[in-house]
Amino acid sequence: MLNAARAVLFRRLSAGPYYGWTILGVAALIMFGTGPGQSHLIGLFFDPIQADLGLDRTDIALAYGGATLAAAFLLPRMGRLVDRNGPARMLWLIVFGFGLSAIGFGFAASWLYLAIGFGFLRFLGQGSLMLNCANLTSQWFDKRRGFALGLMALGFPISIALHPPLAQWLIATVGWREAWLWLGLMTWAMLLPPILLLLYNRPEDVGLRPDGAAALKFGESAPALVGHDRATALRMPAFYLIVAGLFAMSMLMTCLHVEFTGILKSHGLDPQTAASMFTVTGVSAACLMPLVGRCLDALPPKWMFFGGLCIQAASLLSATMVEGVSSAVVFALIFGLNNAVTMTYVGFFWPRYFGRKHLGSIQGTGQMIMIIGASIGPLPLGWALDRFANYDGMLQVLALLPLTVAVAVAILMPAPKLPEA
Repeated sequence: MLNAARAVLFRRLSAGPYYGWTILGVAALIMFGTGPGQSHLIGLFFDPIQADLGLDRTDIALAYGGATLAAAFLLPRMGRLVDRNGPARMLWLIVFGFGLSAIGFGFAASWLYLAIGFGFLRFLGQGSLMLNCANLTSQWFDKRRGFALGLMALGFPISIALHPPLAQWLIATVGWREAWLWLGLMTWAMLLPPILLLLYNRPEDVGLRPDGAAALKFGESAPALVGHDRATALRMPAFYLIVAGLFAMSMLMTCLHVEFTGILKSHGLDPQTAASMFTVTGVSAACLMPLVGRCLDALPPKWMFFGGLCIQAASLLSATMVEGVSSAVVFALIFGLNNAVTMTYVGFFWPRYFGRKHLGSIQGTGQMIMIIGASIGPLPLGWALDRFANYDGMLQVLALLPLTVAVAVAILMPAPKLPEA
């Protein structure tokens, strides 16, 4: 019955625009659905967990950071599973496990179970779902891949806007434990039906081609997928330049997210105004993501990567120049552009430089290193605040990291070159 429903829906939806846009819509919805595994939602539960379990804040932070780090090392394995089984099949399994993890998290009764719960939420939500969404979108789009990834990533800022107030309302209404029950059930209800009914691994699986190019004729074989394998990719300088750049972006974007309001309050803004700047960042990121994607499709990837790293440095430096509301808005807008760049670049450069054939295993390895960067991102600013009671000096030092990688990219990054079919 499920296969019959899938066939009917495919016939009706593919009769209109390219079916890849349906795939893209589901991928964007899944990106929104990663919210229960993301820092902007989980962080809201720290206070009630601390009060309920009687743990120190440091204990909770250690459980969270350690779980994020452990989850990162599992992503290469997930990438190999994606190559073997395809993202469509993996996504329903991951979403089922993600919802189950959310429900189970509400039963955490000690530090150990808390750490295990964080690990499942981060691995399945932040890591595996994002990896599979980027893989799926990259399979269905080629020449318009940047634009498609920019639209897909819109699910993330929408989650930033909607998930925190929902979680806060659930905590106030039913308590933090039952809140996770409802988050798990809502995840299943929202994501499982479209995944089971609408997703296909690749356009070639249903007689189509990427970007909506001429469909396969009857009896025509799909062209062979091309791409470097992971062993070859690990011997290519481009892999390490991409990893270094995305590591810097992930680490520094995370550190700014975590200390966002603290930085603004240290420059004289009141807490409410500082928090409102998050809205400016989220709206600007959502507006700029499709534009960033268009630029990725139209401009040389080397110089887009260089420019993205410079934007990262600019966001760090602009944070040190806040002197009032107007300069805080400027920082928030630049940081919004930085968010748009980072979330779009995460999925773009792997297929452009290494092809689609072994995309999962290569991207899984790269994303593992990115999440390691995210796990250590808050540490430098936290240390600077404890040591010097000020963020600005460390922000200026951290800006040297993306600038250094940008120079290396400008000098060393080759043009993409894929193997012949």
